[in-house]
Amino acid sequence: MSSAATAKTDNTIADSNVFTKYKAAAEVANAAISKVISACKEGSKIIDLCKLGDASIEVGLGSQYSKKKGMAKGISYPTSISVNNIVCHFSPGPNDVNADQALKNGDVVRVQLGAHIDGYASVAGDTVVVGASEENPVTGKAADAIAAAHYAAEATLRLLKPGNRNMTVTDTVQKITDAFGCRHIENILSHEQKHNDLNGEKQIIFNPAPAQRQAFAQCEIGSYEVYLIDIFITTGEGRTKKSELRTTVYNKTGGSYKLKMKTARAAFKEISNSSTNFPFALRSFEDERAIRLGLIECVKSGLVQAYDIQEEKAGETVAQVTFTALVTPNGVHRITHGAAFNEKVVKTDKKIEDASVNELLASSTKFKAPAKK
Repeated sequence: MSSAATAKTDNTIADSNVFTKYKAAAEVANAAISKVISACKEGSKIIDLCKLGDASIEVGLGSQYSKKKGMAKGISYPTSISVNNIVCHFSPGPNDVNADQALKNGDVVRVQLGAHIDGYASVAGDTVVVGASEENPVTGKAADAIAAAHYAAEATLRLLKPGNRNMTVTDTVQKITDAFGCRHIENILSHEQKHNDLNGEKQIIFNPAPAQRQAFAQCEIGSYEVYLIDIFITTGEGRTKKSELRTTVYNKTGGSYKLKMKTARAAFKEISNSSTNFPFALRSFEDERAIRLGLIECVKSGLVQAYDIQEEKAGETVAQVTFTALVTPNGVHRITHGAAFNEKVVKTDKKIEDASVNELLASSTKFKAPAKK
């Protein structure tokens, strides 16, 4: 083997330095989402919660690898606050509709955010009901969805084992959602993560439509892989639609195209200079209006991907659990967390009857590595 080949950088968690960077980014994300969840009280405004999450990430990153000059660190997913039937990606700027919406007791709020260190990203997402407590527990359909999301996440975590197939995860989550009388939002994907990329080649699909299931690429979970798991459970039919609310979260695709409009070239230059390869919110730019105008051609040409805001039917409840997991030969490590699930706060009268699923949920996230041949 040539010296050039042996010197090639290992960007997987087989390298202890990479493993540590993922964990350090997770530490920042966990602290930030904890602050935002604690601030989800009656009267809190969505825009203020978004700013709190982003600021908490920036402060947290300041103390990580502080002696490593020039190391890239930043937000890997801008803080989003999606309330009630708004499912995801609501990360408004101060001039957007509903940015000043104040939370009310009983609102079901999904919080998502992420941090990265040197391109190794950790993302966290969770669901909180404003005003809920042991004295004022969540019941009914909302409790069913939140409990289903929790157990679906726990089952998925335990199935991220080298040698397991992605469709095994799909089918197990289906059993759990059925037990709670809910559905996973249709065709939601969870991705393998790579360096500087939240959307790796390997994928896990949840609640696929028949055509998607038949065409979906099956794969095997491998050692030293990283996964970003997105669980979205709804009490509705599982089909969302694009909201009329303006898209505010975008991401560069890595594609190439010669932009024609001056405004588009200026916007893409500023995006390239200001952001990493991770999703960003328009509010992070000083001249948000100019960036938005220039993004029209950037999106049409495929240089930038729009994270459109999705919504469920009014009156339905959606529960989210999002986490980053590191798969090793000896176990899987869930490194990002929201609030701890509390059965005294979330009270559902439904339970999982399937013996194989209950056995899985009772199992450890550590496992014995296969013997070397």
